Amino acid sequence: MPIRTKLVISESTNPWFNLAYEEQLVNTVKPDEVVLYLWQNAHTVVIGKHQNPWREVLVKALEGDQGKLARRLSGGGAVYHDLGNLNFTFAMNRQHEDLERQLSVLLKAVKALGIEASFSGRNDILAGDRKFSGNAFYNGKENYYHHGTLLVDVNMEHLGKYLNASVKKLSAKGVKSVKSRVVNLKSINPEITIDGLKAVLESAFSEIYGVPESKIFINEENITGTALDRYHHYASWEWRFGKTPAFDATFDERFEWGEFILNIQSKQGVINHAEVNSDAMSTAFIDAFEGIFDGIPFKREAILEAARRVEVAEDLTTMKQNVLDWLETLPI
Repeated sequence: MPIRTKLVISESTNPWFNLAYEEQLVNTVKPDEVVLYLWQNAHTVVIGKHQNPWREVLVKALEGDQGKLARRLSGGGAVYHDLGNLNFTFAMNRQHEDLERQLSVLLKAVKALGIEASFSGRNDILAGDRKFSGNAFYNGKENYYHHGTLLVDVNMEHLGKYLNASVKKLSAKGVKSVKSRVVNLKSINPEITIDGLKAVLESAFSEIYGVPESKIFINEENITGTALDRYHHYASWEWRFGKTPAFDATFDERFEWGEFILNIQSKQGVINHAEVNSDAMSTAFIDAFEGIFDGIPFKREAILEAARRVEVAEDLTTMKQNVLDWLETLPI
């Protein structure tokens, strides 16, 4: 079957819009069509479909710096995006899935910029032994997408600031930090720009799949219908946080009057059960917190609001204020 091609470039830097449009593309791509979609997100962490945002991301730091958290349809790990990063998506019917061919577009494009690269391991593209691209995949009923990142001039400091890297993961890979594993293409070739990378990607895509029959620029002004509904879905707390698998979390702090340990059992972003342990002399103070967090969202604001409603004797108000001040600092 002859393949028709289309190039779509997003002018939006909102991750919720870009992911919603990506989903629309994979759901509507024609059986004889391959689409290359290029997009960028500003100051965003995107997590895999089944990841726990509170485990993978320093959520409070990210949102405190006006960043966005997004959850994608594909698996894989958390990635930081800014405008020094270019994202790509190949969307097609599953009969056309050919990872080697798709990767050849990427490898040919960076080679045109003077960089020899190779695909390594489960989902990485490397220049030498350093990663500049991570890849992930989504399989629908009939259609499929392969998407990933291309680091051009990403703020490397933010990788460590917002990503809560697993010590076990890093140890298994035999590396000291996330930043030591990754490299910006611009540090290899200072002449590389995002626009230049887009141009060589279009050229490589045209050579390998055929010249696109159409080149479409999209933005938030023309989002309607299903795509608009999906935008609200991707932006929702329920999708970004409520999809989180069951997990336990413990937060603790020591005050002059004793330790306050908050043990939480959570599922789908809701606290199923929480209990407080303490070595404080006042058992009445600790008893006042019994059951108050059960059934509320696993959100700092919700936990704080529940704690504010706790009624304590006048001589315990300083202790309560200590706890409230500490809960304000929870990294969730």
